[in-house]
Amino acid sequence: MSEETELATVVELLDDEYARAILAATSIEPMSASELAERCDASPPTVYRRLDRLREQDLVEAAQQLDPEGHHYEVFSARLARLEVELDDGDYQIEIERRERDAADRFTELFEGLK
Repeated sequence: MSEETELATVVELLDDEYARAILAATSIEPMSASELAERCDASPPTVYRRLDRLREQDLVEAAQQLDPEGHHYEVFSARLARLEVELDDGDYQIEIERRERDAADRFTELFEGLK
């Protein structure tokens, strides 16, 4: 993806009130989609669509959790730490700083890549 395409995609995504609300909520603590729907006053399909788009841009990540009955569900955490847009000599430059993934997530990604 070119830097210009990435800039346009991220700016469009951050222009969406639900995407911003999801990022804000998940920057505080990991949350499930149902928790996000309640917190953001949005329908579950709206939340899932925004989560898909945020994940495509690597601005949120998912992790598996267990509930007290032993069922798995996903919780989401913001990866966006900082976004900087600079205009210099007629050109826009974008810099996206993402939070580091924890070691367990990196190990899982490495292991799954070996299959």
